Amino acid sequence: MNGCRAGRRAGGRATVVLAVAAVLVAALLVFPGAVPNAVGRVGSLLETFLPWLGLAVPVLLALAARRRSAVALGAALVPLAAWCVLFAVPSLTHTDRPYDLTAVQHNVDDANPDPSGTARALLRARPDVIALEELTPAALPEYARALAAEYPHHATAGTVGLWSRHPLSDVRPLDIKPEGIPAGWQRGLRATARTPHGEVAVYVAHLPSVRIGAGGLRSAWRDESAGLLGAALDAEPLDRVILLGDLNGTLDDRGLRPVTAHVTGPRSRFAFSWPETFPLARIDHVLTREATVTDVWSLPATGSDHLPIGSRIRL
Repeated sequence: MNGCRAGRRAGGRATVVLAVAAVLVAALLVFPGAVPNAVGRVGSLLETFLPWLGLAVPVLLALAARRRSAVALGAALVPLAAWCVLFAVPSLTHTDRPYDLTAVQHNVDDANPDPSGTARALLRARPDVIALEELTPAALPEYARALAAEYPHHATAGTVGLWSRHPLSDVRPLDIKPEGIPAGWQRGLRATARTPHGEVAVYVAHLPSVRIGAGGLRSAWRDESAGLLGAALDAEPLDRVILLGDLNGTLDDRGLRPVTAHVTGPRSRFAFSWPETFPLARIDHVLTREATVTDVWSLPATGSDHLPIGSRIRL
């Protein structure tokens, strides 16, 4: 009898642990901002890979089924519902909506062995504008030659470039260099595109990389650069803005809030872009102000370690 009571008590404790774990997973999914960034920027790290927290759900469900506990099973359904509302339902949203422009964003990788082939791959999406990052002096002529016929208007600044079917004016470099990075680092530009629907300010930006190590997420330079980009967007006089770039962060990452306070993007699909071999997150973005990205998707792999991102924009 004592053994049976001990077993029941142990089973009851296991059920409570499972229920608490399920509620905790649901809370992290819904309120990731509650996790502090003070140590190792754990909050930003969670936000970067937030959809993958859903992998805890089948584990919780399996453990609940093994225990044959209705309480544990009911608790495990809470994070499942949260994940579906946050990620599954938006991803299944019908996206066949009217649009005015198609844009492609791609970090082409400075070690890309086939710039011309990469450019041809991007052309298959028939975009109106193409933004490229990690352009090197050696590869730039190849991209320019491959894109020249269909994109007579283009501009470059440092390692970023913009190609457009529509005329570009007021082109200038964008200063998003954090302190501590050597002079000559230039990874942003701004231009005005004269589209059939009016003028649009187009920004191309490549924020500094982040590093993940034993101490957590190191993103100080990325965050500082995001602040500079956000200030530029805030000062932009044109109402309509399109930002294309490798922002080295997801839309959930609080480190990008200076940017996402001024431009927004869709959550209709996962459209992960990095790393190319097994994409885990979308860190390449097409974001807008006074315009709407109606669809976003990942394009097939090129010679880069990123996947290109395609988008449709309603002006």
